Amino acid sequence: MNNHSNGTGKNQDAQLEQELNGLRRQYEQLRDQRVRTEQQVTDLTGRLEALKARAEAEYGTSDPKELQALLEEKREENRKVVASYREHIQQIQADLAAVESGVGGDN
Repeated sequence: MNNHSNGTGKNQDAQLEQELNGLRRQYEQLRDQRVRTEQQVTDLTGRLEALKARAEAEYGTSDPKELQALLEEKREENRKVVASYREHIQQIQADLAAVESGVGGDN
């Protein structure tokens, strides 16, 4: 039998106990982090489901590609409306200029 009367065994035991305590702290931190992460996933999943339901109600779909296509359609419609309005304003300005030049020519 080899007896460590010089205290080497006690030092090793103390080191192992210290390492074990450190590992326990790491485990507890990881467990807490896992619980927080699971809660975040639950919260985000709930928010995603609510947004999907809202998109379904407002746009008839919650598919991202279909929503993107709808967005592009709306943008194109807006471009056409703005172009039409711009032409309308330009026509009003031209008509107004014609009236003003006709009224100014009579004086």
